[in-house]
Amino acid sequence: MKTFLLPLLCLPFITISSCANAQQNTSQQNNHAKDLAVGMAVDQQLSVVVELDSQYRFILGNQGAAFDYIFKRGDFNGEVPLNWYVGLGGWAEWDDDFGVRLPLGVDFQLSQGWQLYGQVHPQLNLYKGPELEVGGALGIKYQF
Repeated sequence: MKTFLLPLLCLPFITISSCANAQQNTSQQNNHAKDLAVGMAVDQQLSVVVELDSQYRFILGNQGAAFDYIFKRGDFNGEVPLNWYVGLGGWAEWDDDFGVRLPLGVDFQLSQGWQLYGQVHPQLNLYKGPELEVGGALGIKYQF
């Protein structure tokens, strides 16, 4: 039954993001980063990361799976290749726990196509009643 919970948690975020994307004009969409990024992270223990349109991040790891919708990005300083982001997501462990999370992170452009990212995500564990927790992730991605 738990395998159905992660898609159900992700469905509202995908719907909201589809509506938000429909309102953006084409010039904003052309300024987005490349469409696909793939990498590795320590998130749900050792994990594979797939990111689409610099907004939809899918994580599949040894401990479980997660999905993050990155809804806001910005940069600290135009001269430094360091950007920040805020998102909303859901997660589920293979054994029992599941919940929602709020990723707060930074991206660092290492070289052409390569990005290093780190995030802290306050998360609400909903398995045996609401319990507030703090998680984190560190990963590297290559953008195609």
